[in-house]
Amino acid sequence: MDILENIELFDCPVCHGPGMLEEVNGWCLYATCLDCGCQTAEVTFNNEEEKIKAAEHAAMMWNIGKVISIGRGE
Repeated sequence: MDILENIELFDCPVCHGPGMLEEVNGWCLYATCLDCGCQTAEVTFNNEEEKIKAAEHAAMMWNIGKVISIGRGE
């Protein structure tokens, strides 16, 4: 089982769509909306222990609404 599946993400703070944690080439994680595409900043990690902390940090930023969004129509 993937550790990222155990981390709770609220609905998107912008459009209320589903959120998802994504990993980029084994060096960083971020949370993103599957509907509007807004996302958190990338959180880097170097090993599995740091990966868990990075995922928790990205989820915390997402859940408090700290996201980057270009907005509709841009």
